[in-house]
Amino acid sequence: MLRGRQVGAAAPAIMAIVNRTTDSFYAGARQFDDGAALAAVELALTEGAEIVDIGGVRAGTGPEVTSAEEIRRIVPFVERVRAEFPELLVSVDTWRSEVAREAVGVGADLLNDTWAGHDPTLVEVAGELGVGVVCSHTGGAAPRTDPFRVSYPLAPGSPAGTDPRDGVIQSVLATLAAAAQRALDCGVARESILVDPTHDFGKNTWHSLHLVRSTGRLVDLGFPVLMALSRKDFVGETLDLPADERLEGTLAATAVAAWLGAAVFRAHDVRSTRRVLDMTAAIRSDLAPARVLRGIE
Repeated sequence: MLRGRQVGAAAPAIMAIVNRTTDSFYAGARQFDDGAALAAVELALTEGAEIVDIGGVRAGTGPEVTSAEEIRRIVPFVERVRAEFPELLVSVDTWRSEVAREAVGVGADLLNDTWAGHDPTLVEVAGELGVGVVCSHTGGAAPRTDPFRVSYPLAPGSPAGTDPRDGVIQSVLATLAAAAQRALDCGVARESILVDPTHDFGKNTWHSLHLVRSTGRLVDLGFPVLMALSRKDFVGETLDLPADERLEGTLAATAVAAWLGAAVFRAHDVRSTRRVLDMTAAIRSDLAPARVLRGIE
């Protein structure tokens, strides 16, 4: 529930990506210029996005971006998007509480904390100001670092015969459950908490693939599951493709996760994602076909 609206209830929602950066890993998502960024927001809305996620810092390694610079990149833009596109829900992709506070002050509805509470006061800002929060999992990785030989052994006491790949699931489930509880304790409304297994962050490709096939176990946590799959490295490594050729792989993973119950999808390619999600929902009997004429007329 964001700004009084249920997200992903009838059919999965799309969170469009708008990066106020010059160095995002996918060139199609670099909208540093105000005009290009506003055009990207308008296009995302037209193509079926319910949420726009605005970020000012590349997730991976790169030149330092200070808090002041991050605020400069995104806060005035959030204010403009709120004014020009009032029907859109606005998310801010940041791990810094000072950035979060400024963004909520001009109209942000959701704080997408992709670095798993690295700044423990960010969730306090969400509770204090009455907005939603995304709880994530990075395996303890610090912001803007890449994983290196990460492993997730099975938890002590796991039943005999437990799939050894489930170590990453156990870690993700425990981390997300604890983060969601802390959000509740900080005053965030239960219906405004999303959980994200956070593919690629603190994980190798095997981990991320296992998380996709285990989406149903994430759904069982009882919070809307956000999937940020779009054009990520696990897709590229699986298919041996660069970022600009990863659409089909992304959509395949999207369909599987949607079938298993994920509620929100963070996406670069809104129109294609919307069509895949709607088709998947129709196959699940969650959405009626737009029209049915074949065999009737």
